[in-house]
Amino acid sequence: MTQAVSRLLKQAGRPRGEVSLLLTTDNEIHEMNFKYRGYDKPTDVLSFCQQDFSTGAPPVKGPVGNLLGDVVISVETAERQAQVHNVTLEQEIALLGVHGVLHLLGHEDDTVAGSREMQRQEKEILGIALR
Repeated sequence: MTQAVSRLLKQAGRPRGEVSLLLTTDNEIHEMNFKYRGYDKPTDVLSFCQQDFSTGAPPVKGPVGNLLGDVVISVETAERQAQVHNVTLEQEIALLGVHGVLHLLGHEDDTVAGSREMQRQEKEILGIALR
């Protein structure tokens, strides 16, 4: 996963970008998903961005500008998804890590076009066919 995230950050022009990663349980990510997003269920990955990508927001300069945010991955959910999609746990976690970092870089998947673009970038970074 770290190699894939490093490739993504280089490709995005943010080779010095800093991302924290938490591998956790379904219970813990469920609590976070409810507390921060209002969804009372576990999920596979959450991203907490430290940058403001809204239109007109000034770019953050200096070392603080390297702090992209946090990515939280449920290993339990990743294990189930890996089995369903017939990939290794490592491949699933790499996919979720890249997906989470794409969100930290300002990408959204709440539209069909946004989802397709994120999937295109995931496939390009990981070099594998995705589900």
